[in-house]
Amino acid sequence: MNLEMTVQLEDFIDFLETEKKYSENTLSSYTRDLEKFEAYLKNLHLNYRKLSYDDVTAYMLMLSKENLSSSSINRHLSSIRSFYEFLLKKGIVTSSPFRLLKGPKKEKKLPNYLQYDEFLELIEACGETDLGIRNRMILELLFATGVRVSEAVNIKLSDIDFKNREIKITGKGKKMRIVYFNKTCQEVMSKYVLESRQSLLKNKKCDYLLINHLGNSLTRRGVSDILDKLILSSSTKHKISSHTLRHTFATLMLNEGMDIREVQELLGHERLSTTNIYTHVSNEELRRVYLNNHPRAHKNNP
Repeated sequence: MNLEMTVQLEDFIDFLETEKKYSENTLSSYTRDLEKFEAYLKNLHLNYRKLSYDDVTAYMLMLSKENLSSSSINRHLSSIRSFYEFLLKKGIVTSSPFRLLKGPKKEKKLPNYLQYDEFLELIEACGETDLGIRNRMILELLFATGVRVSEAVNIKLSDIDFKNREIKITGKGKKMRIVYFNKTCQEVMSKYVLESRQSLLKNKKCDYLLINHLGNSLTRRGVSDILDKLILSSSTKHKISSHTLRHTFATLMLNEGMDIREVQELLGHERLSTTNIYTHVSNEELRRVYLNNHPRAHKNNP
C-alpha cells in the first residue's frame, strides 16, 4: 500500500509541474510536505485511502507539537488537501478527510521593511570592487522593481530593455509581467553589465544578469548570503531577509499614493489579498508620521 501511495504522490507532483506549471520552489515544498505525511502514515501502518477525521487531526496535532509556525502547518494542510482532491478526481478515494479540517489561525505579522536611510547605508557598504558594484546593482534592482529574489536570479540580459528601463519577468506559474526601473538603477546596472560583469565572467559565457565570482549564474541562496554580509557591515537593527527589499518597495509605493491594484500588478501577486497586507504597514507609517508631527499628539503639550 505504501508503494501505491508513492506512485500516486509522484503522479500528483508531475501533474503540478506539467499541468499547473508550478515553480521548482513550490514543487519542492509540496514534495517535502507530502513525503513527511507519507512517512507518518507508514510509521503508524495507516492506509492513505482509509483515513478518518481523527487520523488527520492527530497528524496536525503532531505538527503543532513540533513548534512549527501556523503558516507552516497551514501549508502542510494545503499540500495534503490538494493531494486528496487529486485522488478524488482520479477515483482513488471516495472522500477526503481533509475537507472539513481547519488549520490554526495565522498570526498577523506585518512585513519587515527598510527606511530609506537604512537602504542608503547598505549601498555604502557595497564598495567599488567588481563584486561590490554587482552587490549594489542587486540592491538597486530589488529596491527599484520589487521583484522576488527567485525572479531576479532568472533575469537574462535579453529580458532587459535599457532604453525604456523595463525588464520582462517570469513570475510564479510562468506568468509574464513587465517591471520598471529608475535612472539610478539604470546607471548602476549599465556600469555592472559593461564593466564589472565582464571582469567577473573571466571569458565565460552566461545569459543571466547576475553572476558570481566564478562567472556562473548567481543562485537565490547566493543573493541571501550577499545580503547577510551587507547587514553585518551596517548598523541597521532590522532583521533583513532577501524579501525585505520587496516589502520596502511595496510599502513605499503605497505611501506615495500608488493604487493597490497597480502595486499588485508590479509585484505579480495573483490575489489582491496578498498585496493588502502592505496597506497595514502603510497605515502604521501614517500613524508614526502623525504622532511625530501633530502638535497635540504629544502628552506634554497642553
